[in-house]
Amino acid sequence: MIGFREVLRGLRALSIGQQPVIVHASLSAFGPVHGGAETVVGALLATFPGVMAPTHTYKTMLIPEEGPPNNAITYGSGRAQNAMAEFFTLDMPADPLMGMIPETLRRHPRAKRSGHPILSFAGVGVEAALNAQTLEEPLAPIRVLMEEEGWVLLLGVNHTVNTSLHLAERLAGRRQFLRWALTPQGVVACPSFPGCSLGFEKAEPLLRALTREVQIGSAMVRALPLAPMIERITAYLREDPMALLCDDPSCERCTAIRAELAAA
Repeated sequence: MIGFREVLRGLRALSIGQQPVIVHASLSAFGPVHGGAETVVGALLATFPGVMAPTHTYKTMLIPEEGPPNNAITYGSGRAQNAMAEFFTLDMPADPLMGMIPETLRRHPRAKRSGHPILSFAGVGVEAALNAQTLEEPLAPIRVLMEEEGWVLLLGVNHTVNTSLHLAERLAGRRQFLRWALTPQGVVACPSFPGCSLGFEKAEPLLRALTREVQIGSAMVRALPLAPMIERITAYLREDPMALLCDDPSCERCTAIRAELAAA
């Protein structure tokens, strides 16, 4: 079992300095941790001046009966899902897919959260990034962290959960989608919804030279500087617009992107 000191020592060994970070994490990847997610979050906040994580809430999403074409969605297929959709609130728990560490960060007494009804972020010491988010620019918090020379931390996970690579897709001009969410003010259209991330680990060889690694417990922790990472992937996608798409033939978003590129 590892504790606070081991996690703190590992994070400091990355030698990032006093830069903000966006964190993607799997608590179980560490093995037994004394104090659980609170220990990891405490070590993150003791190491970095700003810590942010995605706290997305997919249970707010609705599928309408009709909508714009080529939107990687099957209209009229969500009646059962729509009946179970929940209104977004700032205290709504993050989707379980985000993991316990982002949810624990969201619940921290000093944490703030952005207000996007699907793609919110939460964090401590990152108010400027959180305040930059709008419905039209859901990835603006990542852009602000990039401009602040921030880093992305992958704690026991790989690039398939590296949300920051979606910003590279947007900057490269890759197709974005329209989704809808249930809010107390009614149903809200959410443009600039990103594509699928299941193919993102294909970027690992391209990003290896930028990556710092350290072992903490059973978890391999990787750190990458946001700006060089996003610049490299943006250039890569402009050169090869089909790159980093997933290989699942049933993936509606990757299929839609391939179809658009093939027709261009």
